[in-house]
Amino acid sequence: MITLGWIVVILLFVIGMVGAVYPILPGVLAIYAAFFIYGWLITWKHFGFWFWLIQTLVVIIIIVADYAVSALGVKKFGGSKPAIVGSTIGLIIGPFVIPAFGIILGPFIGAVVGELIAGTNWQNAIRAGIGSVLGFFASSVVKIVLQLAMIVIFFLWIF
Repeated sequence: MITLGWIVVILLFVIGMVGAVYPILPGVLAIYAAFFIYGWLITWKHFGFWFWLIQTLVVIIIIVADYAVSALGVKKFGGSKPAIVGSTIGLIIGPFVIPAFGIILGPFIGAVVGELIAGTNWQNAIRAGIGSVLGFFASSVVKIVLQLAMIVIFFLWIF
C-alpha cells in the first residue's frame, strides 16, 4: 500500500505542477489532494495543525493570486472588465480550440474580443490582449513557486 501511495502522491504532484501552466488540470488542488492520499494510504502521523494551516493558507493564496495577477495584467495594460472576462474564457477554451498555442492565444484573443465588444479601439484592445498574456505568465510563475513551496514543505515535514 505504501508503494501505491507514493505513486499516487508523486503523480498528483506532477499533475499539480503541470496544472500551474495548463489551467485545465487541477493544479494546486492536485497537490493538496496528494497530502490526503499520503495520509490515507501511508500515514497521518506527520501531519498536525501547523502543517494543515500552512498548506491551506498557501492554497488560498494561490487561488486568489491566480485571478488577481491575471486580472492585474489586463488592467495594467488598459483592459476593462469585459477584457478580463474574455481573457478568462479564452484561457479555458483556448487549449481545446487551438491545441498547440491556445494556452497563449486563448487569453489574448479573449481579452481583445472583450475589449472590442466593450467598444474599445483596436490599438487598446491589442494592448489589453498583451496584458492578458503577461498576466498569465506572471500568474504561472507565482503558482509554480508557491506550489513548489508546498511540495518542499511536505517533504520537510515528513522526513
